[in-house]
Amino acid sequence: MIQIREGAADAAYALGWSVVKRMPEPLARRLFTAIADRTWRARGGGVLQLEKNLGRVLGEPADSPRVRATSKAAVRSYMRYWLESFRLPVMSAERIAGGMRVTGDEQIYEALGKGRGVVVALPHMGNYDHAGAWLGTRGYPLTTVMERLKPESLFDRFVAYRESLGFEILPLTGGPSSFGVLARRLREPKTICLVADRDLSDTGIEVRFFGSPARMPGGPAALALQTGAALLPVTLWFESDGWGARVHDEVPQPVEGTRREKTRIMTQALADAFAEGIAAHPADWHMMQKIWVEDLA
Repeated sequence: MIQIREGAADAAYALGWSVVKRMPEPLARRLFTAIADRTWRARGGGVLQLEKNLGRVLGEPADSPRVRATSKAAVRSYMRYWLESFRLPVMSAERIAGGMRVTGDEQIYEALGKGRGVVVALPHMGNYDHAGAWLGTRGYPLTTVMERLKPESLFDRFVAYRESLGFEILPLTGGPSSFGVLARRLREPKTICLVADRDLSDTGIEVRFFGSPARMPGGPAALALQTGAALLPVTLWFESDGWGARVHDEVPQPVEGTRREKTRIMTQALADAFAEGIAAHPADWHMMQKIWVEDLA
């Protein structure tokens, strides 16, 4: 059954990249909105966990009307991410660049201009593939890490898709140490991008997130400490006719403490920036997995 599901997923994504990009955009948007609403009404495990997560963000019970309404909007936002992912390979550079409204991005260019690498750390918000493609249109291609997917053919499709946007893709497992390659890129200096609101290693840093303990990866902070790179939290959201992004203030590197203590302090600062951005745009946070310690336990 697992192999059947994996094969079906691979076929579905292949169909998406081959068909959706050729559809008239208004028709595609109506189709993906309908899929989102059907998914939300089905009340699957991902939607229920999303509502549990949004309840913590909004400070209300998961079954409250406000959380339910926000979760419906969030599923629509998530499906918009997938719609745009299927269409990004044929989207013009002019639209990618022209539809993006960003604040704080001067910090990226200033750091690189001074010979420092940049670690862009993101939560699962908005369309981070589009944000990476936008940065590429400005002459700053990025390197990122991708979790291995099954079957291997599906992983290969995602690698090819993101490479078509100008990304350098490193597999999280099954290859050379991604940490070492990322450190080399930062010293060149270049920009790397890491999605950092969910720990995939079970060895993450415990942080306070919306008032409760959660686990987030320490890799972004550790890389900044190792290389002297600028660590910049970025939050993303959708706008009706485009995309929005905020590059938050650089996370400072503590002067005192062990490397582990410094990593924890910087990861907490990332969590605080993510919380600020998510609170401003909760419907564009697509976290359908467990990240809080209470849920993981």
